[in-house]
Amino acid sequence: MAHTTASPDSAGTIRESPSADLLADIRGALPILAPAEQRVAEAVLDDPAQAARLSIGALAGRARTSVTTVMRFCRAIGLASYSQLRLALAGAAAREDALRGDRAWTSTDISATDSLQQIAEKIIYNEARSLEETGAKLDVATLERAVDAVAGARRIDIFGVGASGFVGQDLHQKLHRIGRMAFIWTDVHAALTASALLGPADVAIGISHSGTTADTIAPLQAAAERGATTIALTNFPRSAIAESADLLLTTYALEAPYRVGATASRIAQLALVDCLFVGVAQRTYDDSTEALSGTWGVIHDGGTRRLPPTPPADC
Repeated sequence: MAHTTASPDSAGTIRESPSADLLADIRGALPILAPAEQRVAEAVLDDPAQAARLSIGALAGRARTSVTTVMRFCRAIGLASYSQLRLALAGAAAREDALRGDRAWTSTDISATDSLQQIAEKIIYNEARSLEETGAKLDVATLERAVDAVAGARRIDIFGVGASGFVGQDLHQKLHRIGRMAFIWTDVHAALTASALLGPADVAIGISHSGTTADTIAPLQAAAERGATTIALTNFPRSAIAESADLLLTTYALEAPYRVGATASRIAQLALVDCLFVGVAQRTYDDSTEALSGTWGVIHDGGTRRLPPTPPADC
């Protein structure tokens, strides 16, 4: 089942000019690249400014591959020539330098020698940039269709494991508080069982940063086969999970080898979850407001009733 939106050049179209968000496009293309092409991508993403200065042979050597593979990489991300890649990387590196300002560090990955201040700066920088890029490239029309689907669904089943499972739990808790029949499944067997009970009146949401998590893709595919509307939330619009989704919501989190990307991706996922939830709540504003007030009230009252009696002042 094909999704309704994708990253630029997802069909392999050669662009006349590079995208202003070339680095985001390269990250998004990673799942569909061959292993040797992925090494080229990693060399480029690791230091765009340095890669822009390399000859095609030098970049091939750095990526432990051939000049032919570098050219295949260029075509895979929609560029017609290596010179076009170098120009685009130089521009991307200049923009990254401007955004980093006068910070002493150049790489956003965390190294063994970073001070705690540098660690904090890099994490906050990555998360802020991920939110900015996610917002800038958000397909509002697709988000609106997802909001409509969830707001009108008989039930909503959410699939996700690991860190994406925590994001799914956040969405479940929010939807449940406004009276939506929502479920979160982080175990693949439970998720597959739940998906077998879905139908055309239902919505299934799969959350996977990489877009390749089999335990999330399998129940989403099963839900699609049952006729449910399927929504995927991922950082890689050309990944396997997108093929099982009617609607695709994409984050653009910065990647880094030492877990910085994992924190940034979670922040970006939570932001899209909030957009989806608030959109759904707005569709039924009065009912949602009443439900939120009622759930807050019962928690507040219940918490007060459970408090121990105040001891005498002389105890």
